[in-house]
Amino acid sequence: MAKAKSSTPVTTETTEEQAAVKYFKETRAELRKVTWPTQDEAKNLTLIITSVSIAMAFFLGIFDYIFQTVIAGIISGDWIRIVLAVLLFIGGAAGFYFNNRQE
Repeated sequence: MAKAKSSTPVTTETTEEQAAVKYFKETRAELRKVTWPTQDEAKNLTLIITSVSIAMAFFLGIFDYIFQTVIAGIISGDWIRIVLAVLLFIGGAAGFYFNNRQE
């Protein structure tokens, strides 16, 4: 004779709790596999990231100032700034051309 199956209803709450527990167990297992940096490595990487961020901010700030000055001159009709804008455009186009040239 066949045994009757247990008729305990599976609720949504139970499956959600099981899924959450499974997720956290798998996350913990993955975090144990991670090779964490030493304190010296963390300091060096933080220093590198901070230095590069400051350098990029300075670099972009200079270009922003140059473009702001040129555009303000173009809008106001200052011929010196208009010539400067044309020269910058020609220089940029030449740089783009020579950089992308196939040899």
